[in-house]
Amino acid sequence: MAKSDKSDIELIRTWTLSLAMTMGSSVRAKGILQEMQARLPKVSKKSIVLEGNEVILAMPATEKSAFNITAGIVSAVMAEAENLPVIPREIQDILVIKTSERHRWLADGRLPSAGTRTVRLNGRARQITFHVFDPKVVEDLLDRGTVDEWRVEDAEAKAEKRQKAAYQRKLARSLKKVPKSGGASNHKLEEGADELRGWKEFDRDGFLR
Repeated sequence: MAKSDKSDIELIRTWTLSLAMTMGSSVRAKGILQEMQARLPKVSKKSIVLEGNEVILAMPATEKSAFNITAGIVSAVMAEAENLPVIPREIQDILVIKTSERHRWLADGRLPSAGTRTVRLNGRARQITFHVFDPKVVEDLLDRGTVDEWRVEDAEAKAEKRQKAAYQRKLARSLKKVPKSGGASNHKLEEGADELRGWKEFDRDGFLR
């Protein structure tokens, strides 16, 4: 084989993402890949790709040193993958929940936060901060079907809130229909009192004793 042909030979290594790492989520799998790329030098980021549940590293044979360094970094992330914090888009895909549900359950304490992370958006100076979640907690919620229970609780609370609001509206309407005391009724009574026999004397002397 000519020397010039040797540079075309690729160094290849493959890692398999387990179910425990991804929790059945392709979004989580992509997040693990992005964690690997974030730790790699810029020139090596495109050397790894995700195909299904496999991470594949491929580099020219002439870059053996860079290949070994990259492989070491990928292997280190693989060792941590099961314990990597779960980010918002991942937990929504794993638990099949909406953004509004994530916000609501996070706010009322049902969905515990494992802290926050701040990242810079690609190509922008702006940074964003968001909550991350413990993968063990997320796995437990998934296994126990807790999300379904929370949705039932929310539906019951919403129905109770509607009933309370309806009662308050009904009460407000009934209060509007009650005539006010005093006013014209008392005035008519006072006008008629002068026509009663002996009223003036009664009014002067007070109640009989």
